[in-house]
Amino acid sequence: MGNHWIPEIMYEGEGDDSLTSNIPFIPVPEGEEMPGVLFVFESRETGEFEPGPEGEELAVTELELHQYGDMSVLKKKLDAETYDVVRAAFGLEPMAAASRKGAEISDRIRQNLEIQ
Repeated sequence: MGNHWIPEIMYEGEGDDSLTSNIPFIPVPEGEEMPGVLFVFESRETGEFEPGPEGEELAVTELELHQYGDMSVLKKKLDAETYDVVRAAFGLEPMAAASRKGAEISDRIRQNLEIQ
């Protein structure tokens, strides 16, 4: 495939059979890779209006560009201490603490499954 693939953010419908639990997803075509950074515009109406091409009132919208980086890319490229600094900047716990908590949750799930 070419260099012109543009990721599309998708959402599943609501329901119990949702594969992604209402978390958006990006279908990646064969031969392409998930981008390490996504660029997304935030769009906000200002409350003001301006005349459109045919004289109709159109809401004035402000756009602000945001960049979202893939944490798995950062984890591969940064040393553990720097990665934890980045995690802290996003309000996340250090990786060791998060891993420990994740393991505890997995253990409880396994125990609950064994009881049933």
